[in-house]
Amino acid sequence: MSVHEQFAEDLSLYALGTLQGEERAALERHLHQCAGCRQELELLRGDMALFALSTSGPRPPARARQRLMDAVTRERRRAGIGGRKPWWALVPSFAAATMAAVAVFFWLQSSRLQRDLATLEKRSAQQRTELQREREIVATLTATDAMTVTLVAAKTPPQPQGKIMYVKDRASLIFLASNMPMPPSQKAYELWLIPMKGAPMPAGMFKPDAHGSAMVINPPLPAGMDAKAFAITIEPETGSPTPTMPIVMMGSGA
Repeated sequence: MSVHEQFAEDLSLYALGTLQGEERAALERHLHQCAGCRQELELLRGDMALFALSTSGPRPPARARQRLMDAVTRERRRAGIGGRKPWWALVPSFAAATMAAVAVFFWLQSSRLQRDLATLEKRSAQQRTELQREREIVATLTATDAMTVTLVAAKTPPQPQGKIMYVKDRASLIFLASNMPMPPSQKAYELWLIPMKGAPMPAGMFKPDAHGSAMVINPPLPAGMDAKAFAITIEPETGSPTPTMPIVMMGSGA
């Protein structure tokens, strides 16, 4: 038996970590000097991994099975001579440990992917909501059938102004005001939709900024409501169910 053949018989036990004592030390000294045995050791470890994974996965390549069978044959001969426990007797434990490690790896990967997916879905939902709101605003601003109303201060020079764009089929309304004076303390302006039939409907509360500008976008309104006019009154900050006289501003569609 050549030196390589002698150490080759110990490679399978070394790959499983069961070679001990002087035999292990001698093999490790030989591995430092022999590139061929080092390559054989790596191939044998790969074959063992394929064999272990094949217990619940696809069949290993025929080449890997043949190499393992050759190693089993060598170990049987050695077991008959020296009584050493063959390495292949440890394959079930090795396979179980390998499969447990693989299962933990994929479980961790799955948990991370699920968290990433939940974050992306939440972000996507927010972006869809914002995009839909922006589309509604643009659709109202560019709609050819939108009613455009200019509101002016009642019985005073037309300094404060308000413009309304209203699309009844979508119940979409945009109100823009300029040069509006600040309302009294604890008061606010309330916009009213005056329908063709029925009582005025609240269409949003607002307070102007320091420059007298204000805006109301898409207040809750029923779809298909025909508007005869729009009006503005001064109400408590919490709003009112009906307009409080006097009407500050008012306008009707052209």
